[in-house]
Amino acid sequence: MGEMNLVSIIVPTYNRLDFLQRCVESIRTHTSDVPYQLIVVDNASSDGTSEWCIRQKIPFLSLPHPERFCAACDIGFRMADGDTFLLMKHDTVVTPNWLRNLVTALYSQPDIGIVGPVSNRAGGSQHVDYPFQDLDEFQRIAAVVNVSDSTRWKEVKHVESFCLAFRREVMDRIGHGDDYGLQARKAGYKLVVCHDVLLYHEG
Repeated sequence: MGEMNLVSIIVPTYNRLDFLQRCVESIRTHTSDVPYQLIVVDNASSDGTSEWCIRQKIPFLSLPHPERFCAACDIGFRMADGDTFLLMKHDTVVTPNWLRNLVTALYSQPDIGIVGPVSNRAGGSQHVDYPFQDLDEFQRIAAVVNVSDSTRWKEVKHVESFCLAFRREVMDRIGHGDDYGLQARKAGYKLVVCHDVLLYHEG
């Protein structure tokens, strides 16, 4: 896959500035090969999240009161300019080649609606067990794992919400709600887990 279109990365967060800082740092470190727009949805945090976003020049929306995760995501969609949406929980840490591999899988077939990675803490087919001592070692493991390979893409019935990517046209068709994967499947789209994308999830 050649040049990629803009990806809007939407990160809802609530009172875990430490997780958010780590997540954003990893995105900035490992996403230089894909054009992206980072949007933080501050879910009425009281820990200085909005002030930190201002200092970091990160586009954000500060909500007056806490919303459910999917509701916060829907608010983030309204700020998004990209042709591709990616939802990410703030306790996720990304790794080398992560976004390029996800987007490559997403656009490989027109009937793929949502893609997600594998992780150390996830359910079902998204869980993988790579022994590691710390995040530095995890990053080294991921650098080996994250080699784009279509034979490692697996169709599934559910993709967990800690990290999932889909095209804008899919959201336009399925609308908003609590279970994007279920709605996408009902609309005739496939859900795919990419075993060539290993991310860290605090869980």
